Amino acid sequence: MNATAIETRGLTRRYRGGAALDDVTLTIEEGIITGLLGRNGAGKTTLMSLITAQDRPTSGQVLVGGKPPFERAEAIESMCFIRDNQRYPDDYRLKHAVRAASFSYPNWSQELADRLVKLFRIPDRTPVTKFSRGQQSALGIVLGLASRSPITFFDEPYLGLDATARGIFYDELLADYAAHPRTIVLSTHLIDEMDRLLERVIVLDKGRVVKHADVDELRGGAFQIAGKASAIEAFLPGREVLARRTIGGLGTAVIEGALTAEDRSAADAAGLELSAVSLQDLVAAYGLDPEEADSGSGSDTSSPSPRRTHERSAS
Repeated sequence: MNATAIETRGLTRRYRGGAALDDVTLTIEEGIITGLLGRNGAGKTTLMSLITAQDRPTSGQVLVGGKPPFERAEAIESMCFIRDNQRYPDDYRLKHAVRAASFSYPNWSQELADRLVKLFRIPDRTPVTKFSRGQQSALGIVLGLASRSPITFFDEPYLGLDATARGIFYDELLADYAAHPRTIVLSTHLIDEMDRLLERVIVLDKGRVVKHADVDELRGGAFQIAGKASAIEAFLPGREVLARRTIGGLGTAVIEGALTAEDRSAADAAGLELSAVSLQDLVAAYGLDPEEADSGSGSDTSSPSPRRTHERSAS
C-alpha cells in the first residue's frame, strides 16, 4: 500500500442552504490517479477546495502529507488545483498565464508546457478571457500537467474539448504520469471515457462518500442481469439491488456482490443474461436516492424490499 498523500477526518462544510460536505473521512494514496465521481452538487469541487486550502471546513480536519495545509507554504506549493471555471485578469494572454504558473510551481516543466500548447493549438494573441470553453480547458490542462505538482487536481478538465483534444489529454496525462509519478485527482462526468486513467474512485452523493475503492474491485463487486421482468422479479429476493429498470415486459437490474456459481445457475435457469457493469453505470447506481427509488413509478415492484432499489418505467 502506498503512503497517504491526503487524509480527511469528519470533514464537513455547511452553507446556509445545507451541507455541501457531510462527515467525509477518507484517505488518498500517493502516486495514484483517483477519480472523484458523482452528480452535480455532490460535493466534489467543495472537497477539492478544502484540501487545497482555498476554503475552510465548518468542522473536521484535512491533512496533506500528515499536516494541515492551511497557511503552510510547503503544502500549498505541493498542490495544483485546476478549476473548471478558472479566472484570469482581463489583460492576460497565454504567455502571462504560463509565466505566472512557472513562478508558482517548483516542479514546473516549460518544455512540457510548450509542447502541449502546440498540441492543443492554443492561441497566443487572444486574451484568455476571450478563449472558447475548449481553449480555456486546454490551457488548464497545460498548466496542470506542466506543473508536475506532487498533488494535482483537475475539476472537469475536458469541458468544451472535442474528441481529438480529449484523446491528447488522456495520452499526455498517462505518459507524463508514468515518467513523473504523482498523485492526481480527476473530477469527471465522462466516466467511461476516462476509465482507463483511473486506479481508484471516490463516489460522492449529497456530500457523503458512498463508495471508495479500487476500480477493479468496484467492477468485480457487482453484475447486471437482463431479461423478462417477471424472471428478474423472481431472481431478486435476498440479493442487494443497486438499480433496476423495466420497459414493457423486459428489464435489467444491477446487483451488488461478486457473481457466484449459484447466481449463474439461477440466472441460466430463469433465462436471464448476465453481464459486467460499466463504471459509468455503477457510479450512477451508487448515486441513486433510495427514497425516490423505493417509491417506484407505476411498475410492479412487489418483490421483497432489497437494501437499495430503483425502477424506471417507459411508456
